[in-house]
Amino acid sequence: MNILILGSGGREHSLAWAVKQNPKCDKLIVAPGNAGIAQIAECASIDINDGGTVVEMVERNNVDFVIVGPEAPLAAGVADRLREAGVLVFGPSQAAAALEASKAFTKEICDACGAPTAAYGHFTDAEAAKAYVQAQGAPIVVKADGLAAGKGVIIAETLAEAEAAIDDMFGGEFGAAGAEVVIEEFMRGEEASFFVLCDGTDVLPIGTAQDHKRVGDGDTGPNTGGMGAYSPAPVLTDAVAQRALEEIVKPCMAEMAARGTPYHGVLYAGLMIEDGAPRLVEYNVRFGDPECQVLMMRLGAQAFDLMHAAAEARLGEMRVNWAEDHAITVVLAAAGYPGAYEKGSVINGLDALPADSRNMVFHAGTAARDGGIVATGGRVLNVTARGDTLAEAQARAYAMVDAIDWPEGFCRRDIGWRALD
Repeated sequence: MNILILGSGGREHSLAWAVKQNPKCDKLIVAPGNAGIAQIAECASIDINDGGTVVEMVERNNVDFVIVGPEAPLAAGVADRLREAGVLVFGPSQAAAALEASKAFTKEICDACGAPTAAYGHFTDAEAAKAYVQAQGAPIVVKADGLAAGKGVIIAETLAEAEAAIDDMFGGEFGAAGAEVVIEEFMRGEEASFFVLCDGTDVLPIGTAQDHKRVGDGDTGPNTGGMGAYSPAPVLTDAVAQRALEEIVKPCMAEMAARGTPYHGVLYAGLMIEDGAPRLVEYNVRFGDPECQVLMMRLGAQAFDLMHAAAEARLGEMRVNWAEDHAITVVLAAAGYPGAYEKGSVINGLDALPADSRNMVFHAGTAARDGGIVATGGRVLNVTARGDTLAEAQARAYAMVDAIDWPEGFCRRDIGWRALD
């Protein structure tokens, strides 16, 4: 099969790595890709948010199957355009992608089907939002309703912080994403990620993970797009995962189908777990980043078969074959991230690192220049390893981190601490 993956980050590099291992993959194209992806696949520079452009590329290259990596093309309706053109695609429709594109919509779905989530208010003006915050007290969570590249969530410890966040959002800090605001109860517990595949009818759990959002060791500093992750997530025991499936995911999927917008693709449920009871924090309509990297390390070539079955509505016949192992990924980021950072610094030492089913460096924000690799983003590399235990995987990952020569980069040194403690 000829396969096209849309996206350019570490998530897409790990997807490409897994797909490439499957014997059904004859030709692999990633658009636009990055320097690491270019080592295993053909890269093509196109506007992946333009459905017409993607369809043209598919037809020009005789592509049989498209995997959509990021949320933006899904929210823009690219999967719809591909389906209209008769192309098999892994990813939800624009209407179903509202589960990530609008936090208020997700709350509406949860209310309709009784899925447990945080109490909330939905606002279109700052004064009403501030009045709600004053009535509820702090800590409290302020969220931009729309897509904000993982940065539109403020956990306000004080009322002053909450009001400042409201002003920032309505003042354009997050662009159109902040035109509406959802304010939520602060949920206590341990957060984890639950991943399932959906084909409009059947739902298949494919793994759990936990990521580290804060920039600094000990979960300190501002939130980021993610500084590392590990899988499986100990807090998501089989019993908790089953409750999440029966009480949250399946009711929401049934509600989506009842509305005429059945969900197809991967659904990432961010959960808050307290005393064994899960509540929904948010949905994402694509693999998490960097959670995808640890899931792909553990799934390997079967990831393609599972995604293909979801696209063809054959999930009922599929099973996930898990190895009894652990995976961890450590994000190497540019100094200054998640604030201002410089681009163009040279990264050395990558060629000497092992690259196999237990050790991989997935590129997130890189480019090839003058025969070398340079940093082009905030999160730049995902140093990823598998092990029989999480401690073994962690040791292997940090050994690779220490072998990379990039003075302008930094990482957290405690990825996995919660599970290891």
